[in-house]
Amino acid sequence: MVPLRDNNPTAITPYVTYTLIVANIAVFIYELTLSGPQLEGFFQLFAVVPKQLSLSFSGYPLAQPVPEFWTLFTSQFLHAGFLHVGGNMLFLWIFGNNVEDKLGHVKFLIFYLACGALAALTQWYFSPGSNIPSLGASGAIAGVMGAYILRFPNAEVLTLIPLGFFFWTFRVPAFFFLGFWFLQQAFYGFANLGVAVNVGMESGGIAYWAHAGGFVFGAILGPLLGLLSDQD
Repeated sequence: MVPLRDNNPTAITPYVTYTLIVANIAVFIYELTLSGPQLEGFFQLFAVVPKQLSLSFSGYPLAQPVPEFWTLFTSQFLHAGFLHVGGNMLFLWIFGNNVEDKLGHVKFLIFYLACGALAALTQWYFSPGSNIPSLGASGAIAGVMGAYILRFPNAEVLTLIPLGFFFWTFRVPAFFFLGFWFLQQAFYGFANLGVAVNVGMESGGIAYWAHAGGFVFGAILGPLLGLLSDQD
């Protein structure tokens, strides 16, 4: 099943959404050039490592070039496999353009990065001693989806299903795609780049706290930034 954006005309071109997609893909292409040990070091440096973040918050000096606080943002551009980056970017493309249209370019960028950082902090809160790097745009995209469903509660998404040489299209309520996206996270661990990371699975379970945190904060921050100001 391949979801496509619903044909909702926007007043502005979603430059920020497109730029975020390009940036995430560019970083992933760079990851593919790294060997296993190099990639592991790259994730340790730029992904959120909860234990290191806890030490940083307590004032413990960490001998690393990137302050641990900044990993709340850099981690949003890291992905652990083709399914991980592909699925996330697909859903950002589907839902990001409409949210960006309602918030505007600058507010949308602030909103997106803030949701990702708050989602990472939510996951950190429940596992502050973990040494497993946490990475991916999932938290930020959960925020986008939380804002989208709040702003467009009755929206439908045009869905394309290939049947041999033919294609069948039908419309599905947007909230069904939220459930599909959550389930999709569970499969990312089976197609990664071979480095132990938390991309939605840890000890066999889905990292619901990061996803739920991003979704809730998206539903909160969106209206605060004017998401509903022009709603009919």
